[in-house]
Amino acid sequence: MSNFSILFQKEWRENVRNFKILWIPLVFILFGISEPLTYYYLPQILNTVGNMPSDMVFQLPEYTPEQIVMSTVGQYQFIGMLIIAFGFAGIIARERKNGTATMLYVRPISYNAYVFSKLAIMGILIVGSACIGLLANLYYTYILYGAVGTAAFIGFLGTYSIWLLFAISIVICSSAAFSTGVASVTSIFFLIIVPLVDGLLGTYWTISPWKLPMYAGQMLSSDIDNTPYIWSLIVTLVIIVLLIVGAAFITKRNVSKAKI
Repeated sequence: MSNFSILFQKEWRENVRNFKILWIPLVFILFGISEPLTYYYLPQILNTVGNMPSDMVFQLPEYTPEQIVMSTVGQYQFIGMLIIAFGFAGIIARERKNGTATMLYVRPISYNAYVFSKLAIMGILIVGSACIGLLANLYYTYILYGAVGTAAFIGFLGTYSIWLLFAISIVICSSAAFSTGVASVTSIFFLIIVPLVDGLLGTYWTISPWKLPMYAGQMLSSDIDNTPYIWSLIVTLVIIVLLIVGAAFITKRNVSKAKI
């Protein structure tokens, strides 16, 4: 535990120095707030600055509060995944390349503690920022569109947080296995390309980690098939464990690749 505590403090100080502790939450909050405001005020904005005829009225369809929240998740699925992939692809690989890892490896540390410290700091930053952003979104959605059910929102938030942990685990394992550049490409593939393929062809299967955002949205509308959802949740949790254990194993195996 002392190893984990020391390594976590190191990670925390590093993310404070590079301001990730500040700009990542701000990005999620910004997109969380902007989505309901944009949808609500877009007709007025277009009528004011769009050079439209004075008698023309721009009318958007009526959105439900649940649709506004899911629209924000759609933004997070692209912008958020880019932040995870590009912001943290070097979380292990960069230390292996610049020699920082060598200073750590020569000490009696646990590789499990090393990887779990990375998981913990990424979880706090990404999952915490997404939750804060979605709560800010919920506040403005409530003011402008109406209330979302509390129990439904908690279930949605918990499900989406597990998806984010899955995304984080992919990035950590990729960073342990590859260089920063290759880890970025690999993470982008699994976090952006594969979900697109799953969205296009996913009618042929119902159990998949990449379906968790969809099931999270269904929880908001209380229209969810529990069996594939629960199995997707179980499969995702198992894969998260395998990815983190695999990252620790690969990190130990790649000790010889660390720059001296």
